[in-house]
Amino acid sequence: MATAKKSSKGKTPSQKKKSSKKKNTGKRSFSSYLIRFFGFGLLLFLITIGILLGSVYIGLWGKLPDYYTLKSIKNANASEIYSEDGVVLGRVYAENRTNVNFKDISPDAINALIATEDARFYEHQGIDQRSLMRVLVKSLVMGDKSSGGGSTLSQQLSKNLFPRGNFGPLSMPVNKIKETITASRLEKIYSKKEILQLYLNTVSFGENVFGIESASRQFFSKPASKLEIHECAVLIGMLKAPTSYNPRLHPERSKQRRNIVLSQMAKYKFITDRKLNEIQARPLIINYQKQSTQKGLASYLRERIRIETNTILKKHPKEDGTYYDVYRDGLNIITTLDARMQMNAEQAVAEHMKNLQTQFVQHWGNRSPWGKNTDVIEDAKLRSDRYKSLKQKGKSAAEINKIFNEKVNMKIFTWNGDKKVKMSPLDSIKHYIQILNTGFLAMEPQSGKIKAWVGGINFDHFKYDHVKAKRQVGSIFKPIVYTAALEEGISPFEYLPNERKIYEEYDNWSPRNADNLYEGSYSMEGALAESVNTIAVDVLLETGMRNTIVLAEEMGIDSSLPKVPSLALGTANISLFEMIQVYATLANRGIHTDPYYISKIEDHNGNLIVDLSAEREENRLVISPQNADIINHMLQAVVNEGTAKSLRSVYGLQGELAGKTGTTQDQADGWYIGYNSNLVAGAWVGAEDMRIHFNSLSLGQGASMALPIYGKFMNKLSTNKNFKRYTNSPIAKPDNDILADLDMPHYLPPESNFFDHLFGVTATDQDKLMKRKARREKRKNEKKSIYQKIKNIFRRKN
Repeated sequence: MATAKKSSKGKTPSQKKKSSKKKNTGKRSFSSYLIRFFGFGLLLFLITIGILLGSVYIGLWGKLPDYYTLKSIKNANASEIYSEDGVVLGRVYAENRTNVNFKDISPDAINALIATEDARFYEHQGIDQRSLMRVLVKSLVMGDKSSGGGSTLSQQLSKNLFPRGNFGPLSMPVNKIKETITASRLEKIYSKKEILQLYLNTVSFGENVFGIESASRQFFSKPASKLEIHECAVLIGMLKAPTSYNPRLHPERSKQRRNIVLSQMAKYKFITDRKLNEIQARPLIINYQKQSTQKGLASYLRERIRIETNTILKKHPKEDGTYYDVYRDGLNIITTLDARMQMNAEQAVAEHMKNLQTQFVQHWGNRSPWGKNTDVIEDAKLRSDRYKSLKQKGKSAAEINKIFNEKVNMKIFTWNGDKKVKMSPLDSIKHYIQILNTGFLAMEPQSGKIKAWVGGINFDHFKYDHVKAKRQVGSIFKPIVYTAALEEGISPFEYLPNERKIYEEYDNWSPRNADNLYEGSYSMEGALAESVNTIAVDVLLETGMRNTIVLAEEMGIDSSLPKVPSLALGTANISLFEMIQVYATLANRGIHTDPYYISKIEDHNGNLIVDLSAEREENRLVISPQNADIINHMLQAVVNEGTAKSLRSVYGLQGELAGKTGTTQDQADGWYIGYNSNLVAGAWVGAEDMRIHFNSLSLGQGASMALPIYGKFMNKLSTNKNFKRYTNSPIAKPDNDILADLDMPHYLPPESNFFDHLFGVTATDQDKLMKRKARREKRKNEKKSIYQKIKNIFRRKN
């Protein structure tokens, strides 16, 4: 048998072949291993994804919104407060948002959004697989949390509606999966147009502005339907980073971003290249008007309405038993205010108070209004929010004093605009404590509608509403005293002696007149018009304090009234809101009407929720119409020849007007309330601390401090023919016999014979006058009987 041929290396060809096979087998085993490894890794990855998807789907990472929830999507919508004449006074919101329909959004805004955020929006069903795979690889494999770029508009909407959660290292994939599932569900429920509408109503534009409508109004002062292409590009460009691309804060950066959005629009054929070049060359122009709950008319009243509305809504639940929310439900709150009257009132306040503050500063010159009384400053410091905050943090008195004396940058109020200063908190207290403030209110006496409400000089800096603040009312209380006297049968036709008395039973108290004169006699009209203190106290005591207090309460005063003779001089603390009701009762001939300022509340579709004008108490007769007429006649003398005569000479007011000025001790408070039969309006003026005041009666009396606001307000109304019924309304007069009897001099000098001084008449004339007096007594008794019958009728109605 022949032997096999060997190679040079001692191996036969077959051995070489076997050896080669062994080597090849080894190589295949290694590559096979690698394939198996990567295959296993891929399988593990897919299993992980599957488990993650499944766990998210079944809610292990938080419940997914179901179809019912998605169908019921409702963004928080700002409520709007309207004047009676249809003007938006302001908004109430947790998020500044006004939801709009698709048709009310500029088509250019839609195109800019799609071109920039989701070019294949109309092609997918909520998930763009191509972009999604890229993001999944980046976020899961590469761990890039900022990968982005894969979310469709539907997924972004899901993120906006249902904020992301924190799941540690898996936060990104879990949130992405949740958004993907939710987006798919949204696409099955809503049309593409509805998704775009939801999206643009949901997105944030920074500055607590949500939705394109609110953003359009804030940055361009126009509705979203009126936006031009370049404006749309600015707003859509902001979505990437609202603060970084804010056109107010970063105009150059915003312009660059705008042009990128425009380029995207050209890329996807929404605009031509020619149009692109033309628009990109334009400068960035905005018309910024901050949409704030504090800006706008009637800020003090709007704040009151904001607080009160949810309480009202608790009494009027929805059909399903849930409650409306003023912060989220986009309600329409219709008030009784007239926007034009409110604007006139705010202008009158600003004009007068700016001038009065200048007078106050000039009056004191280089002196401090508190003089050596440093308690004024210390008390203000203790009242300050800064002090209370530091105290709550456990700071010691020494630490607090140090903080109050260190200068810091701050913004302070001045009548020439807010001023940035470097000032210590203590110096800022000294600045603010010298500033005079005010409250002003106007009301229809028959209807009870509040037509204008100004709670202070600047809501941003002075939040306290002085319409409801209680201060000493001074002489504006006196008409209540004289009205009560008439109701108790005291004659208005007799002269009352002007004598200073000491009331031993009241700790030897003695009232003092402003002019320090105590002689002669006054008619009741004269004593009221000239605000004679001594006579007012005598009349109060003769009438009876209890009778006067009961009548005051019936006329609208809720505040506690002290049972002391000084009540006649207005030493009680009462609000302007209450005192306006008193004078409205007089203007309405003795019928009291409860004031109100919210007329009705509607849902966002205009459906009525509650009509508050129909839920009010019945009007009630509290004063004889004849006696109301007499007091009204007397208070006209205040305007025609008394302390309010400047309304005629300075402010040029025509028509019939009645009113009363009031000044408290040391000129701490100045008051004026004026009226005719269709409008009652009044003002209070003073500093926050009653120890800060004018040291001059001529400057600090009500006729100087408060009356000018009324005068300016009524003068502004008189220039508008639409307000003729408020400025030229007649005041009901007493009958002719009473008018004739009231036609007597206000003042008789001392030691004068009534008939000789007044008329120089004969004995025959004296006899005639005595007969007139007898007739007056007879009429008084007859009218008292008629009045009682009228009151009985009103009581039966109520």
